[in-house]
Amino acid sequence: MASQTLAAPERAIENVNVKPATRAVTNPGQRGAQRRKLFKGLRSIIAILLALVWVFPVYWMISSSLLPTAVLESGTPRFFPWGGSLDNYEAVFEMGTFWPALRMSLTVTIIAVAACLLFAFLAALAISRYHFKGRTSFVLAVLFIQMLPAEGLFIAQYKMLASLNLINNALGLAGLYTASVIPFTVWMLRGFVAGVPADLEESAMVDGCTRTQAFFRITFPLLAPGLVASGVYAFLQAWNEFTVALVIMQSEEARTLPLWLRAFVQASASRATDWGQVMAASTLVAVPVIIFFLLVQGRMTSGLVAGAVKG
Repeated sequence: MASQTLAAPERAIENVNVKPATRAVTNPGQRGAQRRKLFKGLRSIIAILLALVWVFPVYWMISSSLLPTAVLESGTPRFFPWGGSLDNYEAVFEMGTFWPALRMSLTVTIIAVAACLLFAFLAALAISRYHFKGRTSFVLAVLFIQMLPAEGLFIAQYKMLASLNLINNALGLAGLYTASVIPFTVWMLRGFVAGVPADLEESAMVDGCTRTQAFFRITFPLLAPGLVASGVYAFLQAWNEFTVALVIMQSEEARTLPLWLRAFVQASASRATDWGQVMAASTLVAVPVIIFFLLVQGRMTSGLVAGAVKG
């Protein structure tokens, strides 16, 4: 009986000692979960702040396009377009030059993007899937051409287009854009093509498909995100380019939107710059880009991530 009475306090002491040990084991896990939640919250806050910094110039452009120039030139900035109107947009459309410039930009951009994707895709397939003499030299030449400054080619490009009667012509400007964008696009698509195993096509050919059928049924759908990502790059380069268009498109009827936008900035003393119209015109130039991104954003995101992993 005495041994049993002595054992009871020992069990009580053991029970008392076990509970704090259990807490010591669980507390670090809880603290780790709290730290992860805290870091996740901090990352979210930083991401929101960065997004606001990125969005603010776009918001300021749209807000300024709704305000008169007298308000924009005042010393007190107005962050909200209270009392704004669409007068600046009406003035821009009344000029009658926006729609011809929009048609010219769309024509040049569509031709450049289609030609760039076609030729760059074929070149990427040749580099990635076939071993031929001069393959390494071709890849090095693509990289070397990408390093050349565009300004150093203006004279040669102008003389070449002048000899072909392609000055002030959408086809001539689209050809220059295609030539300037192709080197980087080839290098980008090469990573996507190399990331798709050739065994997939061979398996489809064993099942009865021809090489062409195996390519379009198996390989081409897997390369679609890469084509979209490359197309976005080519679209932005052709849509926003200014210097080459300034040299080649000298006629007012052949102006692209960047050249058209320059007409709103008057440096002469006789007429001050109407910043309200400049902001309205800039917003109109950005609208097609926003629409294009909304249409391809899903494919573009997956394509950029896939290219970073596969390349």
